[in-house]
Amino acid sequence: MLSKNKIRYIRSLELKKFRDRHNAFVAEGNKLVADMMGAFECEWMLAKSSWMATQGDIPAAGLLVDAADEIRKVSFLATPQDVIAVFRKPSYDLCLADASAHLVLALDGIQDPGNLGSIIRLADWFGIRHIVCSPDTADAFAPKAVQATMGALARVHTYYTILETYLKVASARSIPLYGTFLGGENLYTQPLSPTGIIVMGNEGNGIRPEIERLVDRRLHIPAYPPGQATSESLNVAIATAIVCAEFRRRQ
Repeated sequence: MLSKNKIRYIRSLELKKFRDRHNAFVAEGNKLVADMMGAFECEWMLAKSSWMATQGDIPAAGLLVDAADEIRKVSFLATPQDVIAVFRKPSYDLCLADASAHLVLALDGIQDPGNLGSIIRLADWFGIRHIVCSPDTADAFAPKAVQATMGALARVHTYYTILETYLKVASARSIPLYGTFLGGENLYTQPLSPTGIIVMGNEGNGIRPEIERLVDRRLHIPAYPPGQATSESLNVAIATAIVCAEFRRRQ
């Protein structure tokens, strides 16, 4: 049985300040937790015996089985699933996000954790292993973001840094910097390189001016058919999927 202190600890991880303080995050769900176990150190796990029967060795420091009641007490989901786990947050070296060798996503102020999680998931689908985020981008380890990644967080590395500095270094190395703008060039007619950085901006404001100045290859996703009245803009996760799909189609 979980102690009150342990329940308070797990519930506290809903907030970023406590995730940062304890260097930990929560994942819930059968497949999601199974994917995470191979990538992150598991600090604590609560699971139903039916889920445990489908698993092999569980590398968790603490393990509580047959814990349906405890799962309900600490779950962040409307409908709790068979397993919930607390994992240690990873620490990645930004040098790994080398855009001269990889296609890298850069996120400038993405606010919604669901959008962020979806972007991480589609990055995984398109083989993009590095996402560099501005400090004001949503936390990739927030419960909503973790759920939205559907396990992709185990394969895609996220970094938080001063984005302007990261892009200035890339620009000085003549690494192509792409960004999407209403006044950009047609995505489908422009040359696209297999490496470089794709910058995606805030849901409401787009790419901020100081970042925009660094982008040397401005792209636009055209509506169809041309000239027809349409929605003002695309959701940032959908726009990211379209852009990444076109980059990969060219390879």
